[in-house]
Amino acid sequence: MDFLKSAVASAISKGPAFPYTFGDRVDIDESIWTLYNGTKREDGSKCSIFSFEVNANKSRLPLARNALRKLRTLRHPGVIKVLDTVETESYIYIATERLSPLSWHVKRKSLTEETIKWGLHNIAKTLKFINVDATSVHACIRPASIFFGESGEWKLGGFDVLSSMKEDDAVLATYGSLIPDSGRYMPPEISKGGWEVIRQNPTHAIDAYNFGTLIFEVFNGSYVGSDQLGQTKNIPPSMHQTYKRLLNPNPKARMSVSQFLDQGRRLGGFFQTPLIQVTEDIESLGLKADDERDELLSKLDEVADDFPADFFKMKVLPELLKSVEFGGGGAKVFGTVMQIGAKLSDDEYETQITPVVVRLFANPDRAIRVCLLDNLPLMIDRIAQKIVNDKIFPQMVTGFTDVAPVVREQTVKAVLTVVPKLSDRIVNGELLRYLAKTANDEQPGIRTNTTICLGKIARNLGANTRGKVLSAAFARSLRDPFVHARNAALMALAATSDLFTEEDCATKLLPAMCPSLVDKEKVVRDQATKTVDIYLTRIRKYSQTLPDTALPSPSIAGSTSGGAPRMGTPANDTSWAGWAISSFTNKLTAASGEISSGTNGQTQQRPSSVSPSTTTKPDKPTTLAPKAGMTLTKHSNSIPSIVSPDPSSGFDDNTEDFGDWGGFREEESSKSDLFASPPPTSSSSATFDDKGEPDFAGWLTAQSQSKQKAKTPLPKGLAKSTTTKTNRPIVGGRANTTGTTTRKVVQPPKKEEMKVEAKEVNEEEEEGWGDAW
Repeated sequence: MDFLKSAVASAISKGPAFPYTFGDRVDIDESIWTLYNGTKREDGSKCSIFSFEVNANKSRLPLARNALRKLRTLRHPGVIKVLDTVETESYIYIATERLSPLSWHVKRKSLTEETIKWGLHNIAKTLKFINVDATSVHACIRPASIFFGESGEWKLGGFDVLSSMKEDDAVLATYGSLIPDSGRYMPPEISKGGWEVIRQNPTHAIDAYNFGTLIFEVFNGSYVGSDQLGQTKNIPPSMHQTYKRLLNPNPKARMSVSQFLDQGRRLGGFFQTPLIQVTEDIESLGLKADDERDELLSKLDEVADDFPADFFKMKVLPELLKSVEFGGGGAKVFGTVMQIGAKLSDDEYETQITPVVVRLFANPDRAIRVCLLDNLPLMIDRIAQKIVNDKIFPQMVTGFTDVAPVVREQTVKAVLTVVPKLSDRIVNGELLRYLAKTANDEQPGIRTNTTICLGKIARNLGANTRGKVLSAAFARSLRDPFVHARNAALMALAATSDLFTEEDCATKLLPAMCPSLVDKEKVVRDQATKTVDIYLTRIRKYSQTLPDTALPSPSIAGSTSGGAPRMGTPANDTSWAGWAISSFTNKLTAASGEISSGTNGQTQQRPSSVSPSTTTKPDKPTTLAPKAGMTLTKHSNSIPSIVSPDPSSGFDDNTEDFGDWGGFREEESSKSDLFASPPPTSSSSATFDDKGEPDFAGWLTAQSQSKQKAKTPLPKGLAKSTTTKTNRPIVGGRANTTGTTTRKVVQPPKKEEMKVEAKEVNEEEEEGWGDAW
């Protein structure tokens, strides 16, 4: 083998350029040619190369030159396709389409009856062209002269002695005896009278007889001699009569191949098979009516197993693609295209189907768009990511805003198929913008499918945008009036629960889901219960990992507080919340009678910071009127404050402003029901003497007074006195210009100052709450 390759390469180097590379040798029956597999150097495409070495077989050189000349001039779909030829004094090379010998399959008996009929039909049409149209004789019809082409069709070769009866120097008459193994296939009239008698008989006589021997051999697997031809074993019964007429010993009474073909094409004839009908009709698929097209496609499905796979790729598939793109083939034709495309290699798919799919996505026909979206799962894995991002998706997004609801819905469904091929920039940008539109579509089904789509592509979204987008989308769907949209949102939340943080689960998602627990529809309530349980389980598990408190430890608090515990705080608890808890506890225990009053003769221990002699009871109640609706009332029989007001200071509780709670208004308003003293049940209720025990309301009062003194203008009656010089004293409201007098000028606070002050208080109260939300 290596020697042959080197010899061929050496011969090529000495002759004209031959742009093909020789590959493995293909063994065929007796022939003057040696067949090689080859490739074209320019693009690497496959081919076959027939090689004839002149020095090794000079006697048959006229046959090789005749075959070269006939193949160059004779063109027919049933004849092997010639790509290039080269002839020198030492060799003849013929490059053709990639071929495989029919004899391989005949010897292995690997052909079905339907496939054999289909192949014989093709050879019969080719012979009819040669005998009738070209008025020529092939004279070498046998399995060694027939090949499988790239499409799986039977192609006729072996033109060594092909001769026109119009030629005076026909090669057949002179060199017919040089045909390899000619005795086995020679008609009886040639055996008796030689090749010179061909002009005395009809042109078709030799080829008809050889076609009969071909029928016997392909159905039986081998042919030895003419003695076997009388047997009809394995030949279909419908062909027996015509088969015998092909082998008639009398060449003038012998049926021609053209007649054999017409006989088989009659209604009910042996050539009336679905396989042959599909072959005949597939070329005119784009011209057929809808019912005829549907009938042809149904037949195509029936014979899919009998057809060679290559025939679908090379013959059927191009015609189907033409029908879809230009002939209005529709969804059914495209479905057949996808079935054939599943058998293609990646390179074949990229060459044949991908360019057509890209062009179809640019087609404005809605039926084609829906067909493409339906079949997108079958082809998305075979299309390169760059083509999806650059060519298909830009055309696909027009479906999101199409006026036809069916197009919008199919586009949303197709997102699940195409999203693995999209870049992160497109997914987190353009795609989400279009899904935001379909989430508010007028069609409830499209809104529901958008929610389902978001739930399924959640893991394809970027980590930075995932939580914000999904929580907002699902929360909106939970309020959808369409029951299935709400149910889809709950199912999507259950499926994506692991994508949210625990904080978002507790603060955003659970509050949005809880109203669904009392939904009017039972299917929503049931799903809401399942979904809420999933989130609660996750939150409970997370809460177990949190510390018991986020407050500083007692040791740290003790070191910063200066040592001694504050009033009302247990000595062993110096944390930030210790005084509030102990104060609340003191109130409860005092109310329940655990702390005895001074009437039983026992003295209650007081903190050293409070003097017993200063304990007084005010004559009238002190009312604290904070803003935002929180009111703590100090009644006449309540516990006195820590710092008692001086009665001589002119304090006016009607004019004192307690709007500012020292920054605690928001926090204390939520606890007012716990910390406020209960109102007396009746005017005759007994007065409770706390013996100077400090209370929370008094502490707040003192803090409010100190803060108001620093921020607010002095109330009425407490303004500083000013001295005004005039020319005369004021008498009875009239000016006296003869002297000077000093009077106390009362300046009430201006409205503008009060508004500015209130604005400052509100800003202090609201500062920092926006960040928490």
